[in-house]
Amino acid sequence: MQRSLSRSQIWSSILCLAFAAFVFNTTEFVPVGLLPNIAESFNMDVSHAGLLLTVYAWSVSLLSLPLTILTVRMDRRQLLAILFVLFIGSHILAGFAWSFYSLMAARIGIACAHAVFWAITTPLAVRLAPIGKKTKAMSFIVVGTSMATVLGIPIGTMIGQLAGWRVTFLGIAAIALCVMFLLLYLLPRIPSNSNIPLQSIPNVLSRPQLLHIFLLTAILITGHFTAYTYINPFMQRVGGFSEDTVVLLLLMVGFSGIIGSIIFATYAKRYPTAIFALPVITITLTLFILYYSVWNIYTTLIICMLWGLSITIISMVLQIRIIDAAPDATDVATSVYSGIYNIGIGSGAFIGGKVITYLSMGSIGFIGAMFTSTALIIFLIMAKKWWQTF
Repeated sequence: MQRSLSRSQIWSSILCLAFAAFVFNTTEFVPVGLLPNIAESFNMDVSHAGLLLTVYAWSVSLLSLPLTILTVRMDRRQLLAILFVLFIGSHILAGFAWSFYSLMAARIGIACAHAVFWAITTPLAVRLAPIGKKTKAMSFIVVGTSMATVLGIPIGTMIGQLAGWRVTFLGIAAIALCVMFLLLYLLPRIPSNSNIPLQSIPNVLSRPQLLHIFLLTAILITGHFTAYTYINPFMQRVGGFSEDTVVLLLLMVGFSGIIGSIIFATYAKRYPTAIFALPVITITLTLFILYYSVWNIYTTLIICMLWGLSITIISMVLQIRIIDAAPDATDVATSVYSGIYNIGIGSGAFIGGKVITYLSMGSIGFIGAMFTSTALIIFLIMAKKWWQTF
């Protein structure tokens, strides 16, 4: 396939996939910044509106593997077109949602597109990349997802605050339409390269290395999203910051994610264990002291930057390990990883909501840190056996 594409077309295609990742990541997490507005429009509390993230994430987790298996033999260009049509149509429904449940239905439609998109995008970028440029291609995708936090979520939040959250979803639909046409123009026909029989999938997914990664993913992402889902109301109620300041803090989380992707690309091969262990330690400490850091804007900015940098590196390391552990079934393994990642997102949103209801808003960082510290202990115990066996 590389022989049929020029070098510029290869990197243009990867860049366009990164922009698609930006759009998909923006829509997944933009409700984080819009929860107060959505809750107000439907006369409900923020913790109830947080179900938009929980149900979305759990839908992705349930649908990732079956939808990936269903589409495993499809041409990748054709599959992307179908996913974008579903994605755009669901956003239009969200923009005109007449009730919370119709908005939820729209989000489930988006989740269906999301489930397959994230199963194929990173493996596709790695496949398109020139020989020896796998890490660089993956970094493009991660920068795209990070830019969603830097630009997409804050801008979507600002638009939602100024013009209404419905305008945010309709705007995402319009951008997605442009990205779809660009991808269809740049990408050639790309046949599926899955070379594993369907009956062998259980054996692949039961590999100890993959199970180790899946376990760490579930625990770490649950801890992260226990706090991150409610960062907007946390910063306003506990920190006393204005909406504009919260947007700035979200920018810092995303901007530091770009720094994290650079650190990963530079040091991942040289320090395969430290590149994961240190960010897990950092995010654990960050969540433990989150409550005490918001007394000052400067300490809060530092915490947000460390938080964003750590979770970006963690996610990149886990995903590249998935690809390394299952080179013969990357789409399937990545779909399960995506599903488990979203179980973590949904579980974190659910647990965070319960923490707010039964403990306090200020406790979400402590509870999140309990999960990440558990993951750190498991990693330290099991790393010697499984982390070096790829």
